[in-house]
Amino acid sequence: MNASPQISTTSASRRDRLRPLRYLVRVPLLLLHIVIAPPLAIFAFSPLGAKLRVRGERFDHWATRWWSGALIRCFGFRIRRVGEPLAGSTLFVANHVSWMDIELMHSQRMMSFVAKSEIARWPFVGWLATRAGTIYHQRGSTHSLASVTESVVAHLNLGGSAGVFPEGGTGPGDKLRTFHARIFQVAVDARVPIQPVALCYGRDGRMDLSVPFGATESFFGNFVRLLGGPGMDAEVHFLEPFEIGGEGRREIAETARTRIAAALRCE
Repeated sequence: MNASPQISTTSASRRDRLRPLRYLVRVPLLLLHIVIAPPLAIFAFSPLGAKLRVRGERFDHWATRWWSGALIRCFGFRIRRVGEPLAGSTLFVANHVSWMDIELMHSQRMMSFVAKSEIARWPFVGWLATRAGTIYHQRGSTHSLASVTESVVAHLNLGGSAGVFPEGGTGPGDKLRTFHARIFQVAVDARVPIQPVALCYGRDGRMDLSVPFGATESFFGNFVRLLGGPGMDAEVHFLEPFEIGGEGRREIAETARTRIAAALRCE
């Protein structure tokens, strides 16, 4: 990113007198968007929807991207993409900042995600994520991880793409946590390239720390707070991909983490 690595917290630290007005505008848009979702999904994920094409893209993939992008915009975010996602079977590896990360990446490229099982119970977002092929992992369960690995490898071998968050959960936004190496085994087994993805919410390439979850903040609390927050950018940077040679999983994980950290200008 071409901005300084400073972190913006102004939106969370000063009184926001425009918040009621934003709710007045965004809540009706969000409700309309939610009303559109069920019939669109029922058709898009039907056998007929999978056969239709929109500009050469499967209709269910296009519908998922459209719905995800529109949802992000309902919260006042301007989506900005840098770089191009790889075509074909790919493992996309991203930093994890917010519950919006899946929707932001889905707005640019159809892929199945590996995400914590709690997301399946989140209102609206969990429902759409499930319909879009999210593969859920129960954190702390070795059996669950083995099952997830098998599912992702099978998906990649069939020509699909997958997205993962190797930090294992959302981070504070100003630094990256350790990337768990085991999840990279799927790329080794399926022999597919890895493309790191840097996600940033804020202005001028600076991460705004009001976006990630607070220390004790619930999903609903974060959802409502962001809905009335100031408009800002939601940047998704598709970085230089790399093929896997004879490296170990830890080395692969560090390569992906280093590239994302360099793009975000953080540790």
